[in-house]
Amino acid sequence: MKYLITESKLEKVVMKYLNGLDLKILDKITNIYFVREGHDDYAYIVYDIYNRKCIIYYDLIGEITNLFSLDSNYSEELIGKWVEDTLDKEVKSTGWMF
Repeated sequence: MKYLITESKLEKVVMKYLNGLDLKILDKITNIYFVREGHDDYAYIVYDIYNRKCIIYYDLIGEITNLFSLDSNYSEELIGKWVEDTLDKEVKSTGWMF
């Protein structure tokens, strides 16, 4: 079964999904790290405080892209918006990491 969802509603669904991941925030001196509970060995998202850049682990972008049938660039953009909302900090740019 297929559903038609407006872009604004899709954005809200993606934000709810990201909230549901229960990512833990580790605030360090120059970066803020988003990690999954029990998986502190690597970050899903790294926010560079000084450059206001958001670096996203490629698996998370792929997860959003595949789950919601989105373009990977749009998934990256939505994750950046989620980081802005979560941290209440500006994200000037986004990128991905392996």
